[in-house]
Amino acid sequence: MASESGLGVRIEREAPTKLYPFTRFFRGFEGVPTVRRLFGRQTLRVLRSLKVEFFSSRFGYMGTSDVDGHLIISSKHLKGSDFRTVYLDLVHELCHVRQFRRGRPLFYPKLSYVDAPSEIEAYRITVAEGKRIGMTDRELLDYLKIEWITPAELRRLARRCGLPRRASRAAAHRRHLTK
Repeated sequence: MASESGLGVRIEREAPTKLYPFTRFFRGFEGVPTVRRLFGRQTLRVLRSLKVEFFSSRFGYMGTSDVDGHLIISSKHLKGSDFRTVYLDLVHELCHVRQFRRGRPLFYPKLSYVDAPSEIEAYRITVAEGKRIGMTDRELLDYLKIEWITPAELRRLARRCGLPRRASRAAAHRRHLTK
């Protein structure tokens, strides 16, 4: 849709989004047991049909579109973050892809981020995957620390993901002290 302003200019309002195949950038996920459990026999088909959109920004991580279920990934996060963080974020988002494909809501605007059923499920699966690849509870707690949740929310999320209460209190306290 284009609009004209009477100023002698025309602005196209619907710029196409550039989507890439997931498997062009992320290979081998069809062999990850957790991903296979998410999609079952459809794993390879889902990953081959999944699209990825990259965005450029000084901040941002990953997300899943609640319009069509494609992944939205910060180029800066992809390039600059620790490998295991990116890996776990991809597992987390693939959980959201499954939720989307099953018709479940991804966002719950009336709930805190850590209370949203979609996030609880995705983080539980992600923490289990972190444990499977050998991450410690402390490393997983550090992974769960995100700037938009409070120390109390971090403890609640950690507890819901099966991480030890003692460790989650210490991690939340360390986070609070470093602010």
